[in-house]
Amino acid sequence: MTELPSRASVVVVGGGVMGLSAAYHLAAAGVPDVLLLERDGFGSGSTCKAAGGVRAMFSDPVNIELGLRSLRVFERFVEDFDQDIDLHRSGYLFLLDDPEHVAAFTAAVELQNSVGVPSRMISADEAGALSPLVSLDGVLAAAWSPEDGHCTPESVVLGYAGAARRAGARLVSHCGVTGIEVSGGSVRAVVTDAGRVETGTVVCAAGAWSGELGAMAGVDLPVEPLRRQILVTEPMPGLDPATPFTIDFSTSLYFHREGPGLLLGMSDPDEEPGFRLSRSDTWLPRLGAAIERRAPALAEVGIASGWAGLYENTPDHNALVGEAASVSRFLYATGFSGHGFLMGPAIGEVVRDLVLGRDPVVDVSGLSVERFAGGVRPELNIV
Repeated sequence: MTELPSRASVVVVGGGVMGLSAAYHLAAAGVPDVLLLERDGFGSGSTCKAAGGVRAMFSDPVNIELGLRSLRVFERFVEDFDQDIDLHRSGYLFLLDDPEHVAAFTAAVELQNSVGVPSRMISADEAGALSPLVSLDGVLAAAWSPEDGHCTPESVVLGYAGAARRAGARLVSHCGVTGIEVSGGSVRAVVTDAGRVETGTVVCAAGAWSGELGAMAGVDLPVEPLRRQILVTEPMPGLDPATPFTIDFSTSLYFHREGPGLLLGMSDPDEEPGFRLSRSDTWLPRLGAAIERRAPALAEVGIASGWAGLYENTPDHNALVGEAASVSRFLYATGFSGHGFLMGPAIGEVVRDLVLGRDPVVDVSGLSVERFAGGVRPELNIV
């Protein structure tokens, strides 16, 4: 069993992209004795089950900023982290068949443009030219951002893990946290199945398991696990290499190129919250109907593989980022509701700044868990 240090200045709990990015940025900023704990393998939670999309096409200003800042990191990941992440800048394409969605996306695109995102509204015919597998039945317009795309989550995990270690952070996998000691309203220690570590600062980056971790410290983090499933098709001869990340917004059906085939998925409104990670066929009839309507050519392609992962949903599908009001130095970065992978680079910087007590690179004050006392923060572009 791994021997843990008796003390750490900061303990990051969770070894996905969020925790690894935070550990790297903390260590690179000179914070000594940064310890990251992951109860399984790095990236084994939601990160490496993600579809890999990276984008800045959101409707909420803070989400746009976080997405855009992270995109800039992904652009230079090879140079900065010596790790190829197989980044494809094939663009994001939202197909819209409802006049209210067209109006909402038009407003969102205007907001995106105001901060430098080169998105635009395009016609249905233009969308069909960009994504030839699509049937345009009922499509009124589309929102298109050419600089978005997708990359490989496992490679991003490797890049951040290596960089964090080189910067001086200690990363420990297969070490579960079993308790958090709090005294006088402050964090005192983290208890693990490999021993106790004294610390004054904990960062919760435990994804779908964050509610359990928060409860150990007496902090309510309203995060619910929800299974989402992904399929990868067999090779598709003649597939356009420039196929964008295409989303049929009204059904949430999405697909993008994955090697010689396509990766595809869709939300299931009948899915109940819970920690189910086995694959199920109950969503396939609804998926098949969406494919028949929007991308009928996919109905003729075999399925090569697939997997299930967990979204970490909050009541308003927006992240929880901040420091607990009731427990000093218990920080959290969780609840990204399917957008954590793409925001990981920027959130690592934000966590660093919050730990160091300085204004974060992106103002995330509106993502504090305390927001639920006064309402919710809407985000339109949920996939």
